[in-house]
Amino acid sequence: MSHHIVHTVIDSPYEPLTLVATDGVLSGLYMADQRHRPLDTVFGDRDPRPFTEAVRQLDAYFDGELTEFDLPVRLHGTAFQQSVWAQLRQIPYGETRTYGELAGALGKPGASRAVGLANGKNPISVIVPCHRVIGSAGSLVGYGGGLDRKQRLLVFEGAAAGAPAGIATGATLF
Repeated sequence: MSHHIVHTVIDSPYEPLTLVATDGVLSGLYMADQRHRPLDTVFGDRDPRPFTEAVRQLDAYFDGELTEFDLPVRLHGTAFQQSVWAQLRQIPYGETRTYGELAGALGKPGASRAVGLANGKNPISVIVPCHRVIGSAGSLVGYGGGLDRKQRLLVFEGAAAGAPAGIATGATLF
C-alpha cells in the first residue's frame, strides 16, 4: 500500500520548519539541521494545501496565543516510541518533565535512556513537545533541534528550567 506524501516549508522564529503530511495527516515537523531528520527526497512534492490548520496553529503558538495544539498527527515508530510520544503530548505548556519521570509514567522506571532515545526520534517537533524533557538535575540535555533551540523554546514557554541565570522566564530570545 503506497502513501501519498507531501511537504511544505514555513518560516518560524527557529528558522524554516519543514512540515510533512502522509495521506493528508501531519506526520513530520523538522527543523533545519535536525538530528534524525530524514533526507528531503522522502518528503514528496511540495504542496501547502494539507497544512492550513497546522500552519495556523503554529503561527498562533509562536505569537504566544496558543498553548495546546489540537491537530491530528500520524507518528510512525515502534510501540515503545509511540508510548513515549503519547507521554510527551501530556506535558503542559510551560512545564518540563525529566527522562526519569517519563520512564516512571510508562511503568518502566529504569528506562530513562530508552525514553531519551525515543524522545530524540520524535518526528513532529514543537507540536509533540520533546523540548519539554530535561535531565534529572534540570539540565538541558539532548535535543535533536540543538540545545540552543531547546533553551529558546523553554524560555519562550516560560518553563523555569529553560531560563539561564539572568534571563526572566517568558522572555523572548528571537
